[in-house]
Amino acid sequence: MKITDIKVWPTRVAENRSWIFVEVNTDEGVTGFGEATNSGGGGVIMVARMVELVRETVQGADFAEGLIGQNANEIERIWQNLYRRFTTLGPRGLVTSVISGIDMALWDIKGKTLGVPIYELLGGKVRDSIQLYTHVRNQDDPTMAAAHARELVDMGHTALKTDPFVEMRIRHRRYLDGRISAAGAQHGIDVMTAIREEVGPEIDLMVDAHGNFNVPTAIDLCNRMKDVSLNWFEEPVQPESINALRQVKNGTDTPLCVGERLYTRYDFADVLSEGLTNYIMPDICWTGGISEMRKIASLAETYYVPISPHDALGTLNVVGGAQVMMATPNFYRLETGPDTADIYNKVLKEPIEFIGDQFTLPDKPGLGVELDTEYLAAHPDPHWAQAGGGG
Repeated sequence: MKITDIKVWPTRVAENRSWIFVEVNTDEGVTGFGEATNSGGGGVIMVARMVELVRETVQGADFAEGLIGQNANEIERIWQNLYRRFTTLGPRGLVTSVISGIDMALWDIKGKTLGVPIYELLGGKVRDSIQLYTHVRNQDDPTMAAAHARELVDMGHTALKTDPFVEMRIRHRRYLDGRISAAGAQHGIDVMTAIREEVGPEIDLMVDAHGNFNVPTAIDLCNRMKDVSLNWFEEPVQPESINALRQVKNGTDTPLCVGERLYTRYDFADVLSEGLTNYIMPDICWTGGISEMRKIASLAETYYVPISPHDALGTLNVVGGAQVMMATPNFYRLETGPDTADIYNKVLKEPIEFIGDQFTLPDKPGLGVELDTEYLAAHPDPHWAQAGGGG
C-alpha cells in the first residue's frame, strides 16, 4: 500500500487557537489522520511547512527522500528515516512534531486496513476506559478557584490541576530569571490551600508551574505546599538542565512531573534512570506520535513510573493518547480541560463524550474517529492562509 498524497490542515477552531492535522492518502483508498499541533511563536506555520517539505523528495539533496510512494505499512522505517533526516539540525521538537502527525496517520491507516482499533495493534486493552484529569480556573481569586473545583468534583472529576501563580502569566514561555514576588508566591499557596479545603483529601491535586522558576524558588514553593498534599508539582524548572531538576528533586519531598518538553525516549532515559521524577507527561503531538509514546511508556514502566500524557492541543491529541494508554499498564490519567469535549467535537464527523472523569474510546478501527474535512477547509488558520499555505 503506497502513500499517494499528504495534506496538512492548519485549522482555527477558536480565537487564538489553531490545530494542525495531517492527512495521509494511499493507493488503496484508505486515508489516515494525525495531529501535529504546536502553537505559539509561529509554530503552526513552521510545522505545516515542514510537513509539506517531507511530502516529496528534494532532488539532488542527501537524506531527502520524500514520503510519496513509500509503503504506508512500514511505520517504524518511516519514523526512523524522518528522525535521522534532520539529525544535523537536531531532530527533537519541531521535527518530532512533524513526525507525530505522520506517524499517527499511518497507525490510523493500519488500524483501518486490519479493521481494529490502534490499541489492539499494541497488544490489546488493559482497561475498559481512560481516566481523565481536568483544570481548575478562576485562579485570580482563591475563593472562586475553590468554587470551580467544587463544580468539577460534583461533575465526577477526581483529579484537578491548575497554575495558581498568576503573577507569572506574563512570563509564560518567556523565562527570564525564574523569580516570583513574595505576594505572588503566597497567592499561589492560598489558591491551592483553598481548593484543598474545598474538595477534601480524596481528590488528587496537581500544580503546573510551566517551568517558570529557578531552582531555589521551585524548591521553596514545593516545600511550602507540603500541607496541600500535591499529587505532583509539574515542570518546576525549564527542561534544558537535568542538573537543575536534580537539585529540585533533592530539595523537596513533593512529587514531581516532567516531560511535555522532553521529546523522545532518549530525553527521558536519564531522568528516569536517576529517579528525578515521579510522573512523566510526554505529548503525543510533540514526541513522535504513537510509535514514540509507546516506547516512552514502556521505558517508564521499567522504573515503575506512571505516564500521564500531556494535552494542551486538539482532538487527535487526546484520542491518540487514549489509544496508547488503553494498552499501557503504567498509566495514571489523561489530561483534558473542563470544556474540551465541545471544542474537540467541532472537527469530528461523530462526537466523542467524556462522562465525569472517564473517556470510553469509540470501538472503531484506527483512531476510532473521523475528521470533518469540510470543517477543516472552511476554518483555515488565518496566518497560514495569509502565507499562501496549502498552495
